[in-house]
Amino acid sequence: MKKRPYYDTIFLFSLFLILLWGYLNSITNPKHQVFPENLDDDNINIFILAGQSNMAGRGGVMFQVWDELVPPECSSDHRILRLNENSELEVAKEPLHAGIDVNKTCGIGPGMAFASAILRRVPNFGTIVLVPCAAGGTSIRGWSRSNSVLRSRMIARAREALRYGGKIRAILWYQGEKDTETEEAMNLYPGEYRVFIDSLYQELMHPQVPFIQVALASGQGDPKWLESVRTTQLGMEDMITVDAKGLPLQPDGLHLTTMAQVRLGNMLADAFLNSNTSV
Repeated sequence: MKKRPYYDTIFLFSLFLILLWGYLNSITNPKHQVFPENLDDDNINIFILAGQSNMAGRGGVMFQVWDELVPPECSSDHRILRLNENSELEVAKEPLHAGIDVNKTCGIGPGMAFASAILRRVPNFGTIVLVPCAAGGTSIRGWSRSNSVLRSRMIARAREALRYGGKIRAILWYQGEKDTETEEAMNLYPGEYRVFIDSLYQELMHPQVPFIQVALASGQGDPKWLESVRTTQLGMEDMITVDAKGLPLQPDGLHLTTMAQVRLGNMLADAFLNSNTSV
């Protein structure tokens, strides 16, 4: 068989170009830039984001496809980092929960708008580290039980973030839609929510760390069940509450729109900055 040196050369050269492109992309893509050696340990502000799909972000998602439209309020900023699925710090960008809320299509959530709003209002605030931990479709029981994988992952990720320095400034929580599906889930919600909060204080939180919850904008079952869950949330006196009721919903009637998420992010920033522990 005759050798074909010309085609072999073309093949090898093409392979070289592909490998070179991959290398250059890996060192220039912000997703792969980690920053632990450049951070000022005394000026790192860690925020934990947890709950279900509206915290994970479904803004701009239709029929399981994200439209990839990122509003200016959610643009990347070198002062806003996230702890990725490999426990590395990287420049945060939408979708913030990509790689975290797995097997789901993530879109715009409140996290980036929240961080951007803080930096606009307090330019010398320092570095913000967002730790996404939300998981779509999860009930409060999934977070509260003693062997909860969700809570264990949340605590483990928070501790991983602390390895880079700084301190936890707040926990942002948006969950409860799943618990409006049935009357049984609604009835269990108050007790399980209390168990979850108490467990967090034992395992992770200092009493001075604000827990900022979002009262539901939407539910999945009887409207009375939604109102019952909201009543529990609004009656929690040992936390800060931001009410999402009235924010625009997507056609599914469950998830916040992109601009509603931007608005919610600003509301969460207001709540944090108005708390006694914000400075």
